[in-house]
Parts: sequence; C-alpha cells; structure tokens
Amino acid sequence: MKAPLDSLSGFIVFVQVAETRSFVAAGRVLGISASAVGKRVARLEEKLGVRLFHRSTRSIALTAEGALFLERSRRILAEIEATELALSRTAGAPRGRLRVSLPLVSSLVLPVLADFMAEYPEIELDLDFTDRLVDVIDEGFDVVVRTGQLSDSRLSARRLGAFRLLVVGSPDYLERRGVPRRPADLAGHACLHYRFSNTGKLEPWPLRRLPDEPEPQLPVSMVCNNIETRVCFAQRGRGLACLPDFAIRGALAEGRLRSVLDDYMEGTGYFYLLWPSGRQVSPRLRAFIDFLGARMFPG
Repeated sequence: MKAPLDSLSGFIVFVQVAETRSFVAAGRVLGISASAVGKRVARLEEKLGVRLFHRSTRSIALTAEGALFLERSRRILAEIEATELALSRTAGAPRGRLRVSLPLVSSLVLPVLADFMAEYPEIELDLDFTDRLVDVIDEGFDVVVRTGQLSDSRLSARRLGAFRLLVVGSPDYLERRGVPRRPADLAGHACLHYRFSNTGKLEPWPLRRLPDEPEPQLPVSMVCNNIETRVCFAQRGRGLACLPDFAIRGALAEGRLRSVLDDYMEGTGYFYLLWPSGRQVSPRLRAFIDFLGARMFPG
C-alpha cells in the first residue's frame, strides 16, 4: 500500500496544476520543477488508471475524469485544512509559512512587518514586493496588500486605511521656480513621475479643473516605478512630485517638503488586504489580517 503522505502530495500537486493550467506555474507555487510536477501527475494517473489532463504543446485541460477527481480532491484537502486549523488553535501560537505580496511602499509597511515578526516569531514570512497586479490564487499567495477596489469575486477583502495624494516640492525649488497657483502653472515646472509596471503608463495627477479648462500639460523630467526615488529627488530640489501623504509626513512636518495646489487635489486612495475566499482562514493568516488592520493606519 502506498504511504498516505505520498498520496496526499499527489492530491496537492494535481489541484495546483488544475487551478493554474500549467506545470510550470504549479511548480513555481509549490517550489519544485515543472518536470517534477509532470512526473507526479503521471504517477497519479498511472495509479488511478485514468488520464486526468488533455495535454498539448500550448495548454493542458481537465478530462471528465480529471474534473471529477478535482472536485473530490478539493473536498479532501479542505477537510485536512479544517483539521489542521482546529488542531493549531489548540496548539498555541500561529505558525507556518505565509506568502504575501505587497506594493513598493516600504516606508509604510516595513516597520509594521518587523513588529509582526517580533509578535509572531513562529510565522515564516515570504514577502514579494511588486506593483504588478498579481493573481492571488493562481500565483499561490496567501494574502496581498493592494490599493484600489476589490474586483475579483474569488477574494475576500478588508480595508486597511485611506491616503491622499499631494503635489510637493522642496522650499529651495519653489523659491527658484515659483509656487504654482493653478494646475496650468505646472507646464513651467519640472515634474517627477511614476510609471505603472503592468501598463507602462504614467500615473495621472488627480487635479481638479474647471469645465472650460484644458487638462494641464505636465512636463516629464524624470520617470521611475517607486516612491522612494521621487521623495528623494523632490527633497533635493529636482522638481515637483505627486506622492501619497503617508510617504512624506515627516518631510512635510520638518519643512523639507511643502505641498502646493492643495485646493485642486481630489480623490482618496485606499489600501486593502485581499485573500482567497471560500477557505478556512488559518490562524497565521488571521493573525496577519488583524495585526495589519490595527497597525498600518492606527487611530
């Protein structure tokens, strides 16, 4: 008789392949090679005596037997997960690996994550920082931190807090180039821009304008894909930048940056935690959700 753990690993690999429709993607999530995934699936098919996938050079798809086996496999793994959850609740502190995707806002999240590690030393954080729009389920993340509204019905969400965007510059820059009084004045300034990694487009500055006013033309003096570069360049007098308030609170309070055009700025952004819905929330994920909910935007 085959060892139960060997059969269990086959279920896990099969479900991951079925959900990602790719041996390569499944291997990436599971931390093994695509060839190892293929061999595991082949052994499972040999044991069951049926084909689970239709394979071609471009794609794989479930057979009718595979669809039935997927339904049963998910049920089995859900029962195991529920049992682990019940046992872990009686075993003390949350523990285990937690795979998290976060945006490139280290000034906001790094202190909170460091405090989380101190509070929960038995949870292993696997952190992936990117502004790319990841697929939470297909890429195997337990939870992601993102801005914007929830658009995937497969995910549960918790709002962490709100932020405002401000146009800022250093006092010496504003003395040299003048203070813009209305959005049209930005045409005569150096502007430091952010480019979205997933689209390659520049982030628009949310400036209110009157119906008869044209959209302000913003010169492009520098483009990057993170916050820290724009904060640094703005503080060193290289131009104006549109930045979230949480990234520049200290610089504004200490006078290293000044905000301009406040009366024309509109719109509020939100941070959310997103995780797969329809599953038991493990103690380590629950601890992470509650900790960030209380610490990222306190008060």
